[in-house]
Amino acid sequence: MIRCNLSTLMGRDKLRISDVVRETGLNRSTITALYKETATRVDLPAIDLLCRLFRCQVGDLFEHQPEAIEELP
Repeated sequence: MIRCNLSTLMGRDKLRISDVVRETGLNRSTITALYKETATRVDLPAIDLLCRLFRCQVGDLFEHQPEAIEELP
């Protein structure tokens, strides 16, 4: 599973969704989906804008967390 750390970065910088929308010019629904971790796809230009805003690397914004493998009975 891919986790998005946007809410953590926003909390660190004390930003609201409306602040991120204003600073990046991205659509509010895009920021909201990333914030709530419901996004299924993100364009590279959007990732670039977010990394510029938060002065971070892509790996700081997104991280891979392996899902637990269920054992068969």
